[in-house]
Amino acid sequence: MFNQDTICALATPNGIGAIGMIRLSGSDSLKIISKVFSKNLVGATSHTTHFGTIKDKSGELIDEVLVTVFEQGKSFTGEESVEVSCHGSSFILQKILALILENGCRLANPGEFTQRAFLNGKMDLSQAEAVADLIASQSKSAHNIAMKQMRGGFSSELKDLREKLINFASLVELELDFAEEDVEFADRTELNELVTSVLAYIQKLAKSFELGNAIKNGVPIAIVGRPNAGKSTLLNALLNEERAIVSDIAGTTRDTIEERIVIDGIDFRFVDTAGLRETKDEIERVGVERALKQVDISSVYIYLFDVSTISLEEVKEDLKQFPDAISQIIVANKSDLIEDATLAEFENSDIETVFISAKKKESLEKLKKYLLQIINVEALNSDDTIVSNARHYNALVKTISALEKTKEGLETGVTGDFIAMDIRQAMYELGTITGDISTDDLLGNIFSKFCIGK
Repeated sequence: MFNQDTICALATPNGIGAIGMIRLSGSDSLKIISKVFSKNLVGATSHTTHFGTIKDKSGELIDEVLVTVFEQGKSFTGEESVEVSCHGSSFILQKILALILENGCRLANPGEFTQRAFLNGKMDLSQAEAVADLIASQSKSAHNIAMKQMRGGFSSELKDLREKLINFASLVELELDFAEEDVEFADRTELNELVTSVLAYIQKLAKSFELGNAIKNGVPIAIVGRPNAGKSTLLNALLNEERAIVSDIAGTTRDTIEERIVIDGIDFRFVDTAGLRETKDEIERVGVERALKQVDISSVYIYLFDVSTISLEEVKEDLKQFPDAISQIIVANKSDLIEDATLAEFENSDIETVFISAKKKESLEKLKKYLLQIINVEALNSDDTIVSNARHYNALVKTISALEKTKEGLETGVTGDFIAMDIRQAMYELGTITGDISTDDLLGNIFSKFCIGK
């Protein structure tokens, strides 16, 4: 249905800029642009750029533009395509877009250019989704994950695994045609070894989602501690601006305050929370409850305490209220105000502590290094695939379930029809990631989340 029309859309953000771009894709792209452009581009060579003018129906000059031509099969979408580059005035862009629409184009739906690239075999579904992630990336790490996926490494790995399963599944299903003759075409030992290796790899991919999702959306870091520990001062110091209110009055922060900071290419979402204490103030009590909930949904929490006023035993008591499963960094603030004996007491304890002075911005680099260590930066710098897409993760979890059933069936000696059914389910789930198996509803849901023009 989509490929019957020639579509167009603004490919650059709305607003005023030096340059704006309008894209066209479809079999009539060159014919339509030639109606509004000062030169006839029908038959123009692919990947050539042409300078000229665009005028309205009355002959009034709208702008001088550059038009780039892409032949069918040599464009992003795989279709005949055109890109019009003009000055970035909103008025100019809308005038040109209106002219193109009047001459036979249809305004593109969200993500329709990338959807056409997928339907025309220019990329698979996981690569298409990586396009959206690449556009949305706001840090080096998120960019790297999206680029790896868009280049097809993830897809290639999954297709290889799926192909191996298909080969064995076909042999198992062939046995069903000769059930009365008790023939075994698929070596059960080899199949078990294959399923075991594939299962281990899929589990590794699924496990990487925790890191990948955090990187994609920003690593959530809750800053918690007692009132006047210096949580707001720390947030301001990390941001290098006065974002949170700092006061000597206990309970100043009553709600969560969130800010994003990029450290060595990784996006962190720091959340300043209300001071933890028993209180009769209803608003402050809600703030304390929100602080504890914030810890539960964070990848890491920073427990900050005033080392000049709190004892080691009190720190240990405070830490009991936080879940053990969440990574923590224990930070002693106001270390510039303590004696060497107090410092030695904490250094010699079983609690690994980072000593800082948020007010004087001392040792903040050391704290940042701890944060980078906790999120496993080495994994980002390796060639290992990191899953950051929730849809892919859910498909991998279902694949794991199907492979575990296959393995259990092989080990308990169930009949071939049940083994074949579980292998088919695993292949189906892997196929939904790359788009080897897709439905209109699935595609509609995925591409509807793209911006118009991409």
